Amino acid sequence: MTGDLHAALSAERPLQVVGVINAYAAVQAQASGFRAIYLSGAGVANAGFALPDLAMTGLGDVLEDTRRIAGAVPLPLLVDADTGWGEALAIGRTARELARAGAAAMHLEDQVPVKRCGHRAGKRLVPADLMRERIAAAVDGRPDDRFAVMARTDALAVEGIEPALERCGRYVDAGADMIFFEGATALEQFGRVAEAARVPVLANVTEFGQTPLWSREQLGAAGVALALYPLSGFRAMAKAAAGVFHSIRRDGTQREVITQMQTRAELYETLDYERYEERADAILARSGDRG
Repeated sequence: MTGDLHAALSAERPLQVVGVINAYAAVQAQASGFRAIYLSGAGVANAGFALPDLAMTGLGDVLEDTRRIAGAVPLPLLVDADTGWGEALAIGRTARELARAGAAAMHLEDQVPVKRCGHRAGKRLVPADLMRERIAAAVDGRPDDRFAVMARTDALAVEGIEPALERCGRYVDAGADMIFFEGATALEQFGRVAEAARVPVLANVTEFGQTPLWSREQLGAAGVALALYPLSGFRAMAKAAAGVFHSIRRDGTQREVITQMQTRAELYETLDYERYEERADAILARSGDRG
């Protein structure tokens, strides 16, 4: 398992959790000083399969990315487990397999299995009792209580603030260690959630959605314990790549966009390339001696 999310929370409040779509992005996030990282279900679908975030990927897809990311950095990794990929027994397995793959935490949501992005219309929720079963199954399936189980609710947009607060309290009673309060539209909502749940609350500060881009200081003052930026890096990568592709196709050369690219030296520094090269040279030298 990667680092402990509970320990990271003790070191930083609100804890900034940045989304990474692959192992290289995770290394970049660590170099920037982040203490925790995130694997988005939308990121797996969008970046890995060029699919929308509509429950079209599964546990196996997420496990592969989890293993690669957790193998690259020691930071605690929070993983989006959608609705758990099945009923209670399957959800227990999801928790075990994610922990085995290196995740430090997972979050489950209270939507129906054919889920929607939290910032899209048309979301449908399962009854609170069914979500409580999901949470209890994940808690029962995890290897130990260092692996955090976070309950996400989309109830604000569907049912309103009061039912959402009630759901948060019930999810914590079922064993949730933290609450992911999706789609907030006012800072004071987080304070009410924190008071109702009495566990750390996560704010999803995703771009181009329903939630304003509040600062870390504003979120902390509102009672938020974790500030999530799920796809910021991916969106920047995608925009930059599209521009470069267009320029090369139009101009027949990359000269006009070369300054937008990471240099070879910067890549090698990020990968600690020279250290690996020195080890390769030493192996070759020993092979020559034996030959």
